[in-house]
Amino acid sequence: MKVSGRDLKLYAVTDRKWVGEQSLEEQIEEALAAGVTFLQLREKHMEKDELLEKAKRIGEIAKRHQVPFLIDDDVEMAIACGADGVHIGQKDMPPKRARELLGEDKILGVTARTLEQAKSAWEQGADYLGVGAAFPTSTKDDTEVITKETIREICEAVPIPVVVIGGITKEKIKELRNCKAAGVAVVSAIFASEDITGAVKSLKKEVEENLWAD
Repeated sequence: MKVSGRDLKLYAVTDRKWVGEQSLEEQIEEALAAGVTFLQLREKHMEKDELLEKAKRIGEIAKRHQVPFLIDDDVEMAIACGADGVHIGQKDMPPKRARELLGEDKILGVTARTLEQAKSAWEQGADYLGVGAAFPTSTKDDTEVITKETIREICEAVPIPVVVIGGITKEKIKELRNCKAAGVAVVSAIFASEDITGAVKSLKKEVEENLWAD
């Protein structure tokens, strides 16, 4: 299962701290029904057993909506729950090792901040890159913002699609217009919204009018 640029158009990353009246599963169901094209389960503070059960349920939701479903960081968990793949950062295992464990039929996403990291990830078997942070973000404490020029350089240097991450809001997407990225990855812009359906539709519209305009 490989990744196209259109798969990455609107990439949702979970964070259960935004769970309110709806469960995480209900939030995800609404987001996928509204038009999210890619889903990553990122819940770093959840016990393994709970994460496995939740991942299996969420995987079924994603399958119904025909949306690729990845696990953050944990290759073993991705295999155990039957996810479509895994997304790893620079501080996790090398992409080459992750690819060996996953096999060729699973999706491997890798975070990259520099041209060197991006090329290395592609050479080691990454199917797509998550590049950023494009803007300041409260989701991660140790995030450093990179320039739009760097994002564009990476997009032009590798033959695999790139999704821009970090501080993405509906208003910020216009600033990414000439970066040549396939899409944007968002957390709070979807899951912190009181109207998830409306947020997804607005974000997707901005991506289509800006990143896909040409």
